[in-house]
Amino acid sequence: MRFNPYIEVALAAIIWGSAGVFIKYLSLAPTTMTFFRTVVPFLILLIYFLIKKIKIFKGNTKLMLGASALNAIRMFFYFVAFTYTSIGNAVIMDYTWPIFAAVFGWLIIGEKISKRNVLLLLIAFSGIILIYINQEFNFSNMDFLGMSSMLLSAILFALSLIMFKKGLKTHSWQETVFYQNLVAPFIFLPFLFWNPLPSITQVGVTVAIYAPLIGLAGFGLFFKGMQQIKASTASLLAYLEVVSALIFALIFFRELLTWNMALGGVLIIGSTILLKKETHKSRIQT
Repeated sequence: MRFNPYIEVALAAIIWGSAGVFIKYLSLAPTTMTFFRTVVPFLILLIYFLIKKIKIFKGNTKLMLGASALNAIRMFFYFVAFTYTSIGNAVIMDYTWPIFAAVFGWLIIGEKISKRNVLLLLIAFSGIILIYINQEFNFSNMDFLGMSSMLLSAILFALSLIMFKKGLKTHSWQETVFYQNLVAPFIFLPFLFWNPLPSITQVGVTVAIYAPLIGLAGFGLFFKGMQQIKASTASLLAYLEVVSALIFALIFFRELLTWNMALGGVLIIGSTILLKKETHKSRIQT
């Protein structure tokens, strides 16, 4: 059944928005969650490539493996964030990654950055400061720990995204998703024996629902839609994840945003949306 590509990307964003509910409900250790979340899409895609006789290790393999290692660490901090802070706090901090992607694009691959974009980045950073304004700066504060973990996750995601972007020149989106999930299972497998063993229900929901839904259906719809619409349009539609996550948090956990979280989120999301529009415009002109 074929969907409109805009609907595909929007559905992907809504699916991603449900991640916090699953993480809160499952209550698994971050290392355990990272293992199961990545091992399922890794194995499914590996079987698919073997059946189709598709050569995986080609092109710049070192680059893809390096990005995969960064993504593994990023996902660990992602799950730490949801463990220690609210869904609203986590998802808004997660969407700081476009800020860091713009900065790293300028520092690492020499992408031009206009004065307007510098101003937008400063506004976005002010949003981050505003979010932290009522937090005690110590690691005994669970919200501070969770939000800082997500901020680190966003930084690592921005770095890995630039690396995967280069790898897409020689790899399909299926291969890219495979590499995203390649390293993490090997890193976090030993931790399964150090943490309390998960229950059958926890493993069943993670393996049968959460990992395929987020790791395959979400990314599959997103990249499939991106084949037919502009990347800038797809990235803007992806902000539906923030809206859907906040709605899910309200429905399932009665979570409400504080005034500084709401205002900080508006500054971050608004400035990054304008940043993406400006970036896309400059690429067309060049």
